[in-house]
Amino acid sequence: MGGAGVAQPVLAGVATAVIGFASAFTIVLSGLGAVGASAAQAASGLLVLCIATAVVTAILSLRTRMPISVGWSTPGAALLVSAGAVEGGYPAALGAFALAGGLTVAAGLWRRFGEWIAAIPGALASALLAGVLLPVCLAPVRAVAQRPELALPVIVAWALLSRFAPRWSIPGALVVAAAAIGLSGDLGAGAWADPLPPLVATAPAFVPATLVGLGVPLFLVTMASQNLAGLSVLGLHGYRPALRPIFLGTGGATVLGAPFGAHGLNLAAITAALVAGPGAHPDPRRRWIAAVAAGTTVLVLGLGAGLITSLVAASPEIVVAAVAGLALLGALAAALAAALEEPARREAAVVTFVVSASGVTLLGISSPFWGLVAGLAVLGLQRGRPRGQ
Repeated sequence: MGGAGVAQPVLAGVATAVIGFASAFTIVLSGLGAVGASAAQAASGLLVLCIATAVVTAILSLRTRMPISVGWSTPGAALLVSAGAVEGGYPAALGAFALAGGLTVAAGLWRRFGEWIAAIPGALASALLAGVLLPVCLAPVRAVAQRPELALPVIVAWALLSRFAPRWSIPGALVVAAAAIGLSGDLGAGAWADPLPPLVATAPAFVPATLVGLGVPLFLVTMASQNLAGLSVLGLHGYRPALRPIFLGTGGATVLGAPFGAHGLNLAAITAALVAGPGAHPDPRRRWIAAVAAGTTVLVLGLGAGLITSLVAASPEIVVAAVAGLALLGALAAALAAALEEPARREAAVVTFVVSASGVTLLGISSPFWGLVAGLAVLGLQRGRPRGQ
């Protein structure tokens, strides 16, 4: 394999990792903070996600010689933001992370279970995701109302880059946000100053309400919006990997990483298109190099998790949330379009969306779980409705 043949996929992988990391790390930190993680624990979570991403991506890609790109669950992190404080606090959230990973492992080991998950109507799964994303995507609007001098430059930069350089819209908005905060003098003292954070282990607690209200929706959102979407992207480029190793690898890594703050590992979807397509290499047999390069780059970026977390902790929370919200607008649009695509399931999808986005907690269980229950109930009632009514 010549040097020229290696350089292109390596550079493609590095670029993919930088874009993906810069576009989503604020969402991970916001999500972990929302469920009660300290700055040190959030930095640990980001670091262990980067380590797991690199290791699992390398193992799967080297074994299959396919560009199996693995990453953290960005919709799952958005779910944490929407859920906020949970019963049992941060240790209970870690228990929910472990449950979500365990369910992914079960989907890999037990084919029938995987089939049950796949049987959940796509419209309802998309509506659940949209309901989770909506509260996060409202943050830019709130930021304009609260801190227009900081939020407006960020939104303008994002809008312009979305038009002329879409891949760099969120990294560019992040740079503008950092510059605006620095010039405003609003950058306070960070809560965690070590640029190389240690892995902070916390014993998970298994609180039934949090397991059901956070762990199950986390699994469903990750499976529907990331794993299934990632498989679809690979299929479009001619790759048909076996499901069991992927689910065992990502689910197992989540279980092992949960005590350190790893909320969810899964197949990449958006970034998968960058390493699996012809832009990574004209020869499909060499694109796996791009996936390995991307995972390795994420690991390098993760080594600065402590410094990154310190800067985020020292920044105005509403501005950080605004960048995260902008990063998820595309995912929200896609989820809403998929949820409303089927007329026969549109009403049930809307019910799922509204309940999931409500933020209410019943019996200690958060709204995304109840959104799916409500949507399935409406769908069942509609199936029993006489024709013509």
